[in-house]
Amino acid sequence: MKKTASIILCLFFILTLGACMDSGGGEQSVAVFYYTYSDPYISTVRAALDRELEALGVSYQDYDSNSSQTTQSEQVQTAITKGATMLIVNIVETGSDDAARKIVEQAKAADIPLVFFNREVSDEVVSSYEKCAFVGTDAAEAGHMQGEMIADYLIKNYDATDLNGDGRISYVMFKGQDGNAEAEYRTRYAIEDANKLLRDAGKAELVFYNPNNRDRYLVDKNGTWSASAANEYMTTILTEYTAANKNMVEAIICNNDGMAEGAITALNTAGYNTGGDKRIPVFGVDATEAAVSLIRAGKMTGTIKQDAEGMAKAIAHLAKNTADGAELMAKTESFVVDKNAAKIRIPYGIYTGD
Repeated sequence: MKKTASIILCLFFILTLGACMDSGGGEQSVAVFYYTYSDPYISTVRAALDRELEALGVSYQDYDSNSSQTTQSEQVQTAITKGATMLIVNIVETGSDDAARKIVEQAKAADIPLVFFNREVSDEVVSSYEKCAFVGTDAAEAGHMQGEMIADYLIKNYDATDLNGDGRISYVMFKGQDGNAEAEYRTRYAIEDANKLLRDAGKAELVFYNPNNRDRYLVDKNGTWSASAANEYMTTILTEYTAANKNMVEAIICNNDGMAEGAITALNTAGYNTGGDKRIPVFGVDATEAAVSLIRAGKMTGTIKQDAEGMAKAIAHLAKNTADGAELMAKTESFVVDKNAAKIRIPYGIYTGD
């Protein structure tokens, strides 16, 4: 009888321990998917999020999707199969909700929390699963701020920027990716808002440098918002649009700092923005370390700060909720949260080095 009682007691403790582990005491395994490691801003987010997850003491693995949605979708399935308890996804495909919906279906089938970040997915996608959320910015805000920053600079420096003295500022816009919400809003509002403020100040509106381009932008056709794309475009532009021809591009506006860096490299090669009188203002978005250094060196005019550390902290907060067995969006009162969906917004800010 004593032996039987001991066996029963042991079984009781085993079952109790198993129940405790199932209820949230097991090890957390977080899988983080980045659309590409090569994006300068995303690299900053990755470094910050790695630090946050390490501080939480949770196990995590980073994945580089290398700008391939097919690769990312396969990586998600692999992570789930390996036992991931949470998915954090920087979605590759932003032109439609198809890829995001499929990832939601995968997470839902595995009954694990899912957080999209940075590259926005629709309210409909987020709301389709109670364990799904989004952490990112208000996409339009960066465009509005960039327009304000551009206008403020030009109103103060109009004559110096008007290199050919025709009373107008000729510009080029480098767009990151067609169909991406951030790229669409930045491209639109940077020009619309700048023009309104210029008109209000009695100045002529910005004019796209190439009248034959109806889009009024040059896009990174690979969708990677890359420095090389802007550098190639700008290098070509500078061979045709010159001070001698009096058709110079007089302002460069970029959807992100990576493209701004590429444009500046081309300018420096042509003798512009190297510290002398030959200067063309360059504007970006993200406030990467490289961009801040270029602004301090006088080679770049300004950028819009996208708070990588703030984004990482918000994502880590949701990861901690998951690790604690709480609801995904628990205790998010200190964040800016949308009313219509589980979306946390990280504010932007203007940075000009002043």
